[in-house]
Amino acid sequence: MKPIEFAIVGGGWRAEFFLRIARALPDRFKIIGMTVRDATKGKALEAAWNVATFRDVDGLLGATKPAFVIVSVPQPVAPGIITELAARNVPILTETPPAPDREGLLDLWKLVEGGARIQVAEQYIRQPLHAARLALVNSGKLGRPSFAHVSSAHGYHGTSLIRHFLGIGFEAATVTARAFESDIVAGPGRNGPPASETIGKSRQVIAQLDFGDRLGIYDFTGEQYFSWIRSLGVLIRGDRGEIRNYDVRYLEAFDRPVHFRLERQNAGEDGNLEGLWTKGYVGGAEWIYRNPFPYASLSDDEVAIATVLAGMGAYVEGGPDIYSFAEAAQDQWLSLAIDEALATGNTVHEPDAPWASKR
Repeated sequence: MKPIEFAIVGGGWRAEFFLRIARALPDRFKIIGMTVRDATKGKALEAAWNVATFRDVDGLLGATKPAFVIVSVPQPVAPGIITELAARNVPILTETPPAPDREGLLDLWKLVEGGARIQVAEQYIRQPLHAARLALVNSGKLGRPSFAHVSSAHGYHGTSLIRHFLGIGFEAATVTARAFESDIVAGPGRNGPPASETIGKSRQVIAQLDFGDRLGIYDFTGEQYFSWIRSLGVLIRGDRGEIRNYDVRYLEAFDRPVHFRLERQNAGEDGNLEGLWTKGYVGGAEWIYRNPFPYASLSDDEVAIATVLAGMGAYVEGGPDIYSFAEAAQDQWLSLAIDEALATGNTVHEPDAPWASKR
């Protein structure tokens, strides 16, 4: 199978995820060019990753013919790059969120209505553990979901998980939110572990997203991504069962309760010689989730992003949306409502977005 050839605009920390995936899966993905405005940084990327870099989009598209272009730049810059690529009729996979504010989302929606092919690299529902949870929700074992408490991701990622666990499309929400700060011993970050013990401030945001017949609780503090002492958590409840982190309980019949744990299956443990990679998740005697990229040594987030890339390759060939602009815009719409509720202290009645009528 010929690898999917794509290009990237941007050369920052997030862009390196795509570079690592392409290196680990050369039979599936090939990066044929990157736009990196800083020449010194571009040359460093060329040396480290054996990839061609260009100083602008004109140079990139003049020298390459990618199946699609990934936009991986800071939030304020992304809408301009997306608009530039859409004008050239290039399929776009943009990082999250597609725009930092409501005005930017509405402007980009006009491009979509005009035929621009924009998908969004929202990966969290495709991370192995979340994907296993979502598969259980979609199986009907929990019955109809009515409650989801997500303390696992920030902003639009968190609202994406809430929407999907509850089966919410574009329904409007009433949003309340509060935040508080507490002391914490500083832990690792993007640049590695701390050099010494320091006390910092941890800001926790808790928001209630009331969809009428379903309730989502958003609960997150920024340290949770890297911290050694702040864990992640998910609780999903339906009328026939619940998932609490790894524990699954449901009713096979009204008088036959079932309980099992989601168990991660890894290669490379206990003398196993298949390599070091995640096989998937098993619940009881059933495989709930299987890694679509066996034998590749990828983190969970990289597995999720690789799944997005594969879906984007199918999309440009006429396949279904991998994550539509409308879905990602709705995630950000809700996230901005949380921000507004925090800033004002008021209950926010989230306004209907124009893409809601297109569901």
